[in-house]
Parts: sequence; structure tokens; C-alpha cells
Amino acid sequence: MLFGKTILVTGVASGIGARTAELAGQMGAEVIGVDVREPANGSSAFIRGDLSTPLGVAEIVAQLPPRLDALANVAGLSGSTGVVSTLAVNFYGLRALSEAVAPRLREGSAIINVASIAGYGWRANLARAKILTGIEGFPDVAAVAAEHGIRDEEGYPLSKELLLLWTMRAAHQPLFKDRGIRVNAVSPGPVETPILKQFRAVLGDARVDSDITRVGRAGTAADIAPAVLFLCSDGARWINGANLAADGGLEASINAEVLGF
Repeated sequence: MLFGKTILVTGVASGIGARTAELAGQMGAEVIGVDVREPANGSSAFIRGDLSTPLGVAEIVAQLPPRLDALANVAGLSGSTGVVSTLAVNFYGLRALSEAVAPRLREGSAIINVASIAGYGWRANLARAKILTGIEGFPDVAAVAAEHGIRDEEGYPLSKELLLLWTMRAAHQPLFKDRGIRVNAVSPGPVETPILKQFRAVLGDARVDSDITRVGRAGTAADIAPAVLFLCSDGARWINGANLAADGGLEASINAEVLGF
């Protein structure tokens, strides 16, 4: 379902991004990879790029071909580098890249945002999430964090809350909807990737171990990449504004606990 498509994948140097790019190539797609580090295995094409600044996003876009079939927003930070860089890369930079790439996406194409079960709390934190998501463009993230009193330890879950909220909004924004561009998210649970140790430092061993225990094992990049690429494909042409939980049943377990059944 991906044969002949050109897919832009961010975060290709490791983890989920690396496996997504590899699998897309095996399925017949041409892959353009983006990362701050060059991947060891290479890809069809590679752009060294940084999503943490408006200039970095513009430099990436300037190197892209005129037509793309999908954008897989996989790149992200664990929160260990602080709230400013985490929000900049995981949300504001991701959104800026998506908006800048939109004119290059063919009609009927797709954007897939890799969110996280860590964004589960967006409903409880809706008032703040709506304000932060409503900030247009690529803001001064340090000023935003200071204005709203966002602590470093909140950076990662907050970035994913914003991403999930924006995914639903973007699916109906004219920039994407008028050209039939679908915008969806995939939310992994704990995944054995190089930054899992950083998640443990940020979220705590107890939280990570509890989540793994609920579902029996941690996921792998190979568990998540097929979900991302399904949403890139024509097989998902009637799926828009959705969040696909690729977490071994973790969200279902949490929902059952919260709802008391």
C-alpha cells in the first residue's frame, strides 16, 4: 500500500523513526529521513535538520522535493533536556514542519504524529492545553513556559497532550482538510528504544514499570512502525483526526481503572 509513495520521516537515526523508515523502504516507498544525527544504516535520502527553531524547520523544508505523499512526525525528546527544548521539538517544531510541508503534500495524503500514552491527561488539563495549542506559529517557547509556569518535569507529558489536541484540530483545519490531507496520531506505551532510560529518569521507574506490568512487556520499535505506516497508506483513507493506541492494551487498562469497571 506504500509502493511508489514518497514519505518524509523525522527522527530516523534511532528507535521508532529508524524502524519506520526501514519498513517503509521495504514496502516500496521512497523515504526521506530527517534527524539531527545521520542514521547508521542510511535511507533513500537524508536531511540533517533540527526542529527546535523556526530557522531549523525552514532549512529542512527548503531541501524537500515539491511533492510528498506522507509525513511521519516521529522525532521527539524525552523531556530530560528541559521543558523548552521538549516543547519546541515535540510540539511547536513538529507543528511548524507539518504546516510548512502541507503545500507539498498531494491531495489525499497523510500526516502521522507519534504521540504517547503520556498524553493521556489532555482531558484533565484541557484548559491549559487549549491555550498552549492555540498559540499560532512558532513562539518563543522559553517565554511561553515562563508565562504559564511550566516545570521541566511537565515538558514531555504536556508536549504529547498538546500534540493529541492539535491532531484533532488539524484534521479539520482548511490548510489540511481542503486538500484531503488526513492528520492522525499513534500513541505508543513504553517502548524499548534508546531513550527509554531517559523516560525512566523523567517519569520514574515506578511509573514505567507499572505500565509495562499492566500489558506484560514493553513494546518495540517494530511494534509501532506498522501502525504509523498503516495510517500513511490508502488503507486508512477514511481515518482522520484519530489517535491509534499502539500500547498493548495499556490505555484500555487505565480507562477501566479510572471508570471503575
